[in-house]
Amino acid sequence: MKLLFSTQKYQYLAEKIGAMGGLEMGKVQVQYFPDGERYQRLLTEVAGRDVVLLGGTISDNDTLEYYDLACAIEKQGASSLIMLIPYFGYSTMERAVKRGEVVTAKTRARLLSAIPNTGKGNHVFLLDLHTEGLPHYFEGDIQPTHIYAKELVIEACREFGGEDFTLACTDAGRAKWVESLANDMGVQAAFVFKKRLSGDSTSITGINADVAGKKVVIYDDMIRTGGSLLKAAEAYKNAGATNIYAVATHGIFPNNAIEKLKNSGLFEKIACTDSHYNVSVIKDDFLVVKSVAKIFHPKLI
Repeated sequence: MKLLFSTQKYQYLAEKIGAMGGLEMGKVQVQYFPDGERYQRLLTEVAGRDVVLLGGTISDNDTLEYYDLACAIEKQGASSLIMLIPYFGYSTMERAVKRGEVVTAKTRARLLSAIPNTGKGNHVFLLDLHTEGLPHYFEGDIQPTHIYAKELVIEACREFGGEDFTLACTDAGRAKWVESLANDMGVQAAFVFKKRLSGDSTSITGINADVAGKKVVIYDDMIRTGGSLLKAAEAYKNAGATNIYAVATHGIFPNNAIEKLKNSGLFEKIACTDSHYNVSVIKDDFLVVKSVAKIFHPKLI
């Protein structure tokens, strides 16, 4: 039986995965010194055990907490280490556009690659990454695997749209993925055309499909502030869409983003997974949450 540990922020997801059975829950003591330094101690023996570590690189602090725990698990003699990362932070910083920019997705991958290997090796599972090439940023003997939340996305889309709706995206950059997903569900795909006005400003110039009189479900891999999502929803509404929903794998929703989307009056509901900690503390029926526990659990048993 594998041993499951998690970082503090991801205890909510560890409990869901643990409740599905077949795993022993590991315990960690965490304290903070007056200067903010963190003390951690593994309270469950890991020597000779196959260990799973769950956490997301949702902030620099959480990333280091994860790294420190992983190193301690290896140091204490774990036989193998599976790293579950439902949300890989900085995944949109996967390439440099301007000279001197830090490709943070690569530096984070290198940091995790530096975790010493256990006897049977280290394996990292990453969920719905923003770019397909990101697993190649990992170095050395670590084995990265990109897994998908497709079944949860389709489930949410069907709950919102039924059998007859248009699956849409916020821009042409996600068109291929949305078209593939639409084909799987047997529905029409749509996307908007954008024109860049300045470095941080765009306007929508058109839509590639007729959405008049139809339900529209907008899909994106992640929702942050929701700015692009709002612009797209407004364009589909102006084009005659009757009901608009949004589905994302990763719901980040910093500050009051979910209230902003709700108060816009453009959306019936929004759905996402619980891959990011922020979703675990939002209590609003406007947001439908699908758990990634059932995606990760079969990988561990």
